[in-house]
Amino acid sequence: MHKVHLNYSFDSARSAAAPEQRELHHPLMALLAAIHASGSISGAARQLGFSYRHVWGELKRWELELGHTLVVWAKGQPALLSPFGEKLLWAERRAQARLAPQIEALRGELERAFAIAFDDSAGVITMTASHDAALPRLREFAQLHHRLHLDIQFTGSVDALAALNEGRCLLAGFHALADHASSASLRSPTARVYRPMLKPGRHKLISFAQRSQGLMVAAGNPLHIESLRDLTRADVRFVNRPRGTGTRVVLEELLAGQRLASTDIAGFERSEPSHEAAAEAVASSSADVAFGIEAAARSKGLDFVALAQEQYFLVTLAATLQHPHVQALLALLATPAWRATLTQIPGYAAERSGEVLSLRRVLPWWNYRSPKRR
Repeated sequence: MHKVHLNYSFDSARSAAAPEQRELHHPLMALLAAIHASGSISGAARQLGFSYRHVWGELKRWELELGHTLVVWAKGQPALLSPFGEKLLWAERRAQARLAPQIEALRGELERAFAIAFDDSAGVITMTASHDAALPRLREFAQLHHRLHLDIQFTGSVDALAALNEGRCLLAGFHALADHASSASLRSPTARVYRPMLKPGRHKLISFAQRSQGLMVAAGNPLHIESLRDLTRADVRFVNRPRGTGTRVVLEELLAGQRLASTDIAGFERSEPSHEAAAEAVASSSADVAFGIEAAARSKGLDFVALAQEQYFLVTLAATLQHPHVQALLALLATPAWRATLTQIPGYAAERSGEVLSLRRVLPWWNYRSPKRR
């Protein structure tokens, strides 16, 4: 078994990597991906900006190191990854997708520590949040333009709210079907999960974004999956999100609204830790369909069947709403520049971004009256 070593680098704000660039990378994986895409050693060399000799030498060096052939080809035929090379590239892509939330959290920890070391005037906001495609961009936007550092720990929505209530962060991020008809009931999955954790007068709700949730399916939708009812078909393999995640609550809300039983869905208890990992499971054909956000589906080249619009909220305690760093973040969220950045993400809309909302009005299952005793 080969050991894996991790490292990190320092970059100035002006030279920071683009949001879509992977945080962890390996030069061999870049070579394999380029050969897979171009079908030739020379094409891979041009794509990566290296000489043919360099790419050839690196492939031979890694074949010797790993003890396996990486590339095979015949005269006049395109270069192909060997079965081992294909498997190696697949394993790296799958690991990257599954570990994306942890990688983001690790980078947040490092950036928070060095922000304090290098910039005494920098603001730091601790945040625990359900994983979201826009939050890493918000973090970079805040750093570049406002000297505001977001220390984000990614987890499920339930754990995020628990962290806020236990004083482990300044802000929490969660998402829900706030406008869905069935969610107004006190017996709805949404109300059962979130009502005990959010209290009018104690919590302040901040609008962050509107997201499109739906079914992530293979390109071209070969199985013609168009609705939640199709998940109950015998020929459809589903992959879910873990218990405690907001996306699973959303799915359970939609299933309840259509009176569909989760026990009729093959793979309902099989889960992946993030939207990206669930999309990768479909992209790698280990599942036929997953439920998640449109941005994750598009990032993996999948088709997307939109089923609902949900709200992603940031939450803070009433006592900390006037914290100067929280107020700075609210002002940032309301800027045209940030809203334009947000709407560039597939399936996202800047729905009243940065506005403080009425908990009771936005979450209709919350009311001030207690049930009457009989």
